[in-house]
Formats: sequence, structure tokens, C-alpha cells
Amino acid sequence: MASKKNKKKKKKRLKLKITIFLIIVLLTVVALAIHVLHEPIKNIYVTGNKILSDKEIIKLSELGDYPPYINTYFTDVESNIKENIYVKNVTVKRKLNGKVYIDLEEYKPICIYNDKLILSSKKKVDNIYNINYVPYVINDIDKLYDKFVEKFSLINDDILVKISHIEYAPNDVDNERFLLYMVDKNYTYITLSKITKLNKYNSIVTELEGKKGIIYLDSGDYVEIKG
Repeated sequence: MASKKNKKKKKKRLKLKITIFLIIVLLTVVALAIHVLHEPIKNIYVTGNKILSDKEIIKLSELGDYPPYINTYFTDVESNIKENIYVKNVTVKRKLNGKVYIDLEEYKPICIYNDKLILSSKKKVDNIYNINYVPYVINDIDKLYDKFVEKFSLINDDILVKISHIEYAPNDVDNERFLLYMVDKNYTYITLSKITKLNKYNSIVTELEGKKGIIYLDSGDYVEIKG
């Protein structure tokens, strides 16, 4: 009988020790979590931005004063940043090591029209960042403005920078026809329905072997050598 009682007492002591140990572990984890969550943000990393500066984005996020890490969950960082007219999408990742990662997608600058910068969102904005690598539209495109922006947004960035000026040049056959003045002194005719053909411009120019010409991508896909 005494032996059974001793065994029961040992089991109770063992259970008590285990319970105390688990409580200590739990309290330690809770204390550590509280400490981590109330530690200030250590670093904010910004990627994907081409127009807005890191400083501007951090200011928009309302994390510029590097608040306690836990505060980042009570601040709508994504919505704050998306209030900016240049921002299309934003993803925020929070790491328990005190680092916050902000990945940005901006609306693409398409052209300058009537002294305004046109974005792929179709918004017209003041060119406060002095963006000068997009083409200028030299005449009125108001009647097909939305479709113009939608289609020209499909042009690859490396091709868009090779266009100096854009002229709306409809004819009897096509009222969505444009003449593009290229930086390399070539001319290109294009229609909105075939705009993605322009992304092959580099390979087309290679075939000119240094000569200059008028490239017709609106119909026929042929080149007329100048002079």
C-alpha cells in the first residue's frame, strides 16, 4: 500500500513539475512576443518604385517615425500608399525581425499631352518629376484619348523611349492611325489595333542596315527607304 501511495505522490510531483515548466515556457514565449511586438521597426525596404522616392513612399506609409512593430498592424499601410496618384498596386510584408518590406507597382508614364503627363491609369498629372523620356503628342487626340492610352500602354518601355513625338494622322481608311517620330530619325506609321507590332521595332531597324526610312506597321508591314 505504501509503495502505491509513494508512486502516486511521485506522479503528482512529476505532473506538477511539468505543469510549472510549461507555464514558465509559456510566460517566456509571451514575454518575448510582447518584447518583439513593442520593439521599434528596424528597417523599411522599398522596391519597385521608379518615379516616387523611397522617402516619399515611407512618408505615405505613415511609418516614417519607425513606430513599434505592433503598430504596423493597426496602420493601413497599403491604403495610405495607394492614395498617391502614381501608385497602382502595393504589397507590404512584415517580418518579426523588425523589418518591413514595401513592394510597389506604379502606373506607367505614357506621353506628354497638352503639357500634362499621361499615365497608364488615363490620369493627366502635372509633370512635377520632370519625366522627359516619354514622347510628346503634337496634336489633338481627345476623341480617342481612352483607347489611345490603353493601347500605348502595351508598348514596351525600351521601345517607348525611342519615340520622340506622336502625331495623330488618320486617313480615309483608318481613323486610328498615328505617325511616330523616332529618336533614331526613322518614321513609323501604326494603328491602335496593331500597336503591339511596334514592340518588334528593334528587329525591324536591324534589317535597315543603318539606313533611314518610313516603317508602315498600319498596313502591309513594309519599309520605304528615305533618299
